[in-house]
Amino acid sequence: MKEHVWTLIAFVLVMIGALNWGLVGLFGWNLVGALFGDMSLISRLIYILVGLAAVWLIATSARRVRNMPKA
Repeated sequence: MKEHVWTLIAFVLVMIGALNWGLVGLFGWNLVGALFGDMSLISRLIYILVGLAAVWLIATSARRVRNMPKA
């Protein structure tokens, strides 16, 4: 897959994680846990994928910043 496809997938996963944390913070309700079970295998995989997606976005963003023309 091309890098932009991985970046789009990572963006969607990070948004899912951010929305889940927003729900936890506002209402004390974990959507991922409610859908797949608290710390079930699927929930843990989703959390791992969200974390890996965040690392991907950090790495690709840092590379883009380094390659930006200097003002």
